Amino acid sequence: MADNIDNLLTETRRFPPAPEFTAQAVATTELVSSAADDRLAFWAEQSRSLLTWQKPFTEVLDWSNPPFAKWFADGRLNVAYNCLDRHVEQGNGERVALHWEGEPGDTRSFTYSELTAEVKKAANVLLSLGVREGDRVVIYLPMIPEAVISMLAVARIGAVHSVVFGGFSAESLRARIDDASATLVITADGGWRKGSVSALKPAVDEALEVSEHGTTTVAKVLVVQRGHNEVEWQADRDVWWHEAMAGAAEEHVAEAFEAEHPLFILYTSGTTGKPKGILHTSGGYLTGASYSHRNVFDLHPETDVYWSTADIGWITGHTYVVYGPLANGATQVIYEGTPDSPEPGRWWDLIEKYRVTLFYAAPTAIRGFMKAGREIPNRRDLSSLRLVGSVGEPINPEAWIWYRDVIGHGDVPVVDTWWQTETGSIMISALPGLTTLKPGSAQVPLPGIAVDVVDDQGAPVGNGEGGLLVITEPWPSMLRGIWGDPDRYIETYWSKFGRTVYFAGDGARKDEDGDIWLLGRVDDVMNVSGHRLSTAEIESALVSHPIVAEAAVVGAADETTGQRVVAFVILRTSQVDTMSTEDAVAALRGHVQHEIGAIAKPHTIFLVQELPKTRSGKIMRRLLRDVAEGRDIGDTTTLADTSVMQIIHAQVG
Repeated sequence: MADNIDNLLTETRRFPPAPEFTAQAVATTELVSSAADDRLAFWAEQSRSLLTWQKPFTEVLDWSNPPFAKWFADGRLNVAYNCLDRHVEQGNGERVALHWEGEPGDTRSFTYSELTAEVKKAANVLLSLGVREGDRVVIYLPMIPEAVISMLAVARIGAVHSVVFGGFSAESLRARIDDASATLVITADGGWRKGSVSALKPAVDEALEVSEHGTTTVAKVLVVQRGHNEVEWQADRDVWWHEAMAGAAEEHVAEAFEAEHPLFILYTSGTTGKPKGILHTSGGYLTGASYSHRNVFDLHPETDVYWSTADIGWITGHTYVVYGPLANGATQVIYEGTPDSPEPGRWWDLIEKYRVTLFYAAPTAIRGFMKAGREIPNRRDLSSLRLVGSVGEPINPEAWIWYRDVIGHGDVPVVDTWWQTETGSIMISALPGLTTLKPGSAQVPLPGIAVDVVDDQGAPVGNGEGGLLVITEPWPSMLRGIWGDPDRYIETYWSKFGRTVYFAGDGARKDEDGDIWLLGRVDDVMNVSGHRLSTAEIESALVSHPIVAEAAVVGAADETTGQRVVAFVILRTSQVDTMSTEDAVAALRGHVQHEIGAIAKPHTIFLVQELPKTRSGKIMRRLLRDVAEGRDIGDTTTLADTSVMQIIHAQVG
């Protein structure tokens, strides 16, 4: 990968900002200079100008006990009020907040007045079901308006939401419910996906059958009727959303909460088998979401139509579907289905229909469209687009150029954004109107963000050199911890270079201009289609199957998805002759899907007799990655048995 990047650094094309774009751009040179002059004063000004504080803050940052930060701690605000009520009060109630398109073609649109009214009623429903300030609510929904309404209603009453991606299994859902001690689950009977209804409530029912402690903290399940598929019903527990909303009071006053009041928990994979509950709080997170959305996407809310294709189950859906756009008073599109349903041109149809101006998607999807051919988007009118963005993984220069030339009709800025669940908002990106764009480069830290590339000892590397990506100063939207596990929080993110330096887990390289190029994960976390997956979590699922003695999982490079999951499995001796290879592989792939979800299902499973281990017993995944990617086997001198790799290579070859 490094060799390829070296070539790109010398050969890459450059695209200076167009003067007409610069003339009206939101992000200006004054923004950059003010952040450089006084970083904390800059963040205070951003927060005061972008948000409405019921009680203004006087203290910007408390970093007296790193890595536990407090931003704007003595201020009070309500997140939902900032996303809804204030726009109505400012005279923008008739502006469309959401254009929603269902996969079958049904549509609904909500003005800010209408969305505010729905969220007020939903807040009253939650209160009637016993949800109170600080309680955790798990949301397990498809991409329907009720997903956005639910998140905002939870935030409005000061409860804490934990959104779980609808593709996760009952086991994954159960683990998240138990870890958060949730009192309520909001789900749907099902949602549309690839031409049929995918059931959701049965997974909730299964997850609540037996929790880790033999009981469950969940008292009620609120069910949206979307798929109209048959579901089992527990009359003392289950409540239909539409019935509860029909009887709900229409008025609700948004109470102000402390800036450090918890807003949400979002679970993400780590280097161990147990997902981490990333905790974000209110004032700092909303500041980062609003600031980055406004400046990176050059948002003009009076005229723009914005569309992020992310699911709300991921951090992009939180920050750039719900909180950032709505805090900024944007009009946006949300879509229930997949990019190719009911046909490969569906996304482009929606851009044409709603005259989308700002578009944000993952490189995996872009590469998929490249394979399908430019003829499909060329048959649509995409002339409304004036900026396109990329998120989830590094975008290769070829896909960047195709994205700009075919989707962006050859003259729009492409903002390639780097950030994480943990960072809460975009850390590195081009600033449209200011930055000379380089295909494949994430480019520069946003004003107010302190990012560097360092060597293994923590010393900054020079231009043209590679190393580890770190954030060297606290930032408003930073995670506040791992739910219920402060020690793991410190160990995971703040131990490699000390408690004041955040290590992102990604490798990076600076080019001759100091711009940043991402080189992928340096730990045992894979990035598959923009979804972070833990090798340890998938290995744990495989080993839990009775036929498996041992397993090792690696991420192999894939030109479409970024990485694909490849597993090397040793079967128990008693099982070797009882199942065919095909049956064993099918059983294990299905088992992983049941334990974690379809997104974690291995692309390839190799059944082997041994795994390469060092003398201390550590599995050498680097060598397995060589096999998975079809390369010559690297140095094996540190293995306890150097013949193992020849045996594996012969078995899988």
